[in-house]
Amino acid sequence: MTRQLTAIIEKEGDGYVALCPEVDVASQGGSVSEARANLQEALELFFETASAEEIRERLHGEVYVTQVEVALG
Repeated sequence: MTRQLTAIIEKEGDGYVALCPEVDVASQGGSVSEARANLQEALELFFETASAEEIRERLHGEVYVTQVEVALG
């Protein structure tokens, strides 16, 4: 079984941080593709090792990624 999850990747210093907001799992890497691959591995490990109860508690059903415009200054 597979599930589509959100990956938010942000440059931080010399590397990249990847976050999956549905289950609050994060990872990092030296490039966008490495951070994404490391996040995928971290998510697979989470789903393999977490109890069904922990997954239910942490899994957010709906996550929306959008942009907002704000006035500066």
